[in-house]
Amino acid sequence: MTEPVSKSRLAEYLRVNHAGERAAQTIYKGQLMMLRGTDKEAEIQHMMDQEVEHLETFDRLLNEYKVRPSLLDPVWGMAGLALGAATAAMGPKAAMACTIAVEEVIGGHYDDQVKALENADMEPELTETLARFRDEELEHRDIAVEHRGREAFAYDVLKQVIQTGCRTAIKIAEKI
Repeated sequence: MTEPVSKSRLAEYLRVNHAGERAAQTIYKGQLMMLRGTDKEAEIQHMMDQEVEHLETFDRLLNEYKVRPSLLDPVWGMAGLALGAATAAMGPKAAMACTIAVEEVIGGHYDDQVKALENADMEPELTETLARFRDEELEHRDIAVEHRGREAFAYDVLKQVIQTGCRTAIKIAEKI
C-alpha cells in the first residue's frame, strides 16, 4: 500500500469528474443538435445517456462527500455544448474525432484516479465506479473510431487542440 489519497485530493477527483461529466453530456447534446436524423444519432444518444448517468452519479457523490462543485460549472456546460455543436457542424467525422479526443483524455484521467485509489487501498466502491466510467468512456472512443472519426479533415490538429483544451480544463476544474 502506498500513501493514502488525501481528503483534498479526493475532493479534487470528485469536483473535476463532475465538471467533466457536465461538459461531456453537453458535448453530445451539441452533436445531437446538429446530427439528429443522421446515421450517427443512435450512437451519440447512447453515449449521451451514459454521460447523463455519470453526471447524476457525481451529483450524488458531491453531496455524499460534502464537496462543492466547480465554481465554473456553467462554463463547462456551455463550452461542451459549443464544442459538440461546432465539431458536428464540421460533419459527422469531425464529431467523432471530437469524441475520440475527449474520451481518450478522460479515459486516461479516470485510469490515473483508479490506480491511485487502488494503490492506496482506499474507497473500493468509488474505485469500482470510476473504473466502470473509465471503461465506458473508452467504449465511446472506440465507437467514434468505428464511425471513422480518424478520417476527419485535419484530424491530428483537431485532436491536439481538443485534447489540450481538455487537459487545461481538468487542471482548472480540480481547483476552481
